[in-house]
Amino acid sequence: MEAAIRAKFAKSKLAADKLTVRVQGGVATIEGRTNVVQHKGNATRMAKTAGALAVNNHVVVSDAAKEKAAANLEEGRRRAQIKRGDARSAPRQDGSSDTRKK
Repeated sequence: MEAAIRAKFAKSKLAADKLTVRVQGGVATIEGRTNVVQHKGNATRMAKTAGALAVNNHVVVSDAAKEKAAANLEEGRRRAQIKRGDARSAPRQDGSSDTRKK
């Protein structure tokens, strides 16, 4: 099972993180550091799909990655606040109108 988990990591973007994996009694323990917030959850999912009964995920996410994720989340919230039908940019200067069918 340990080899199967490592193989899944090697085929994915997790390979760059060089995470370590140990399996004992069907329980996988993952350790290491990452600069991408999503890699921590992906490591758990990959271990489970490789057959682990449970996963102890001790991957540490860098502060820079956490800050980037928080900024992206805030930007997404701002975009979501624009209501459908609201102008997303300034009106055209040439006086033309939107030609899409409604």
